[in-house]
Amino acid sequence: MRDALGRGDDATPPPAGDIPREYRRSGSLSGDELVDLFIDRLEDYDATVRRVPADGVAGAVAAFLRERHGGGDAAREDGGGAGEVTVVTPDAVPAEWFAEVTGDGDGVPVRVIRDSRERPLDVDTVDSVNAVVTGSAVSVADTGTIVLVGELSGRRATTLVPDHHVVVVDVDDIVEIVPEAFRRLTGQGLDGQPMTFVSGPSATVDIELIRVQGVHGPRTLDVVIAG
Repeated sequence: MRDALGRGDDATPPPAGDIPREYRRSGSLSGDELVDLFIDRLEDYDATVRRVPADGVAGAVAAFLRERHGGGDAAREDGGGAGEVTVVTPDAVPAEWFAEVTGDGDGVPVRVIRDSRERPLDVDTVDSVNAVVTGSAVSVADTGTIVLVGELSGRRATTLVPDHHVVVVDVDDIVEIVPEAFRRLTGQGLDGQPMTFVSGPSATVDIELIRVQGVHGPRTLDVVIAG
């Protein structure tokens, strides 16, 4: 590394502040251009995206659960109780996000199970639910990446075991490039916590180049962009 930097074996390392950092630290996009780039990346990764007003999260969450799981027989076969869909969510997620997932008509009967680090659900319970609904900390438009860390994201196990993940992204938490995301995470004191970086549904390609989803995480990723 010293040779590559032209310093030689006897060179004194420069002070930390003098280390050259010539990569881009800030993006140039904002507003709808930034959101459109993020959506384009997510859809390219096979995620489904809905952008809604700040007060439209409940409707979008209900729509995704209804479309993916429905009710009755579909729910029972996919791990729910009789005629219901079971959803795990962190304790910190607002109850308002589930305001439209119960009732008759277009409503989806849902049993919401709360999880926290203080009162964690057992593995069998997490493995039996239909879906997980979480918030997120920050998202990177350039890479289509959602960073799960903090109270709204919950424990890693609840976002990796269920087969369907509905994640809510606040439009103000979208940045353009990765260095901006790390600065924000550091500024919020989240850089020392376990993080999960999600870029589309879990997927891998075998030796025959056949793409398989759901190998090491949710097979289905639905994203609600609020704001």
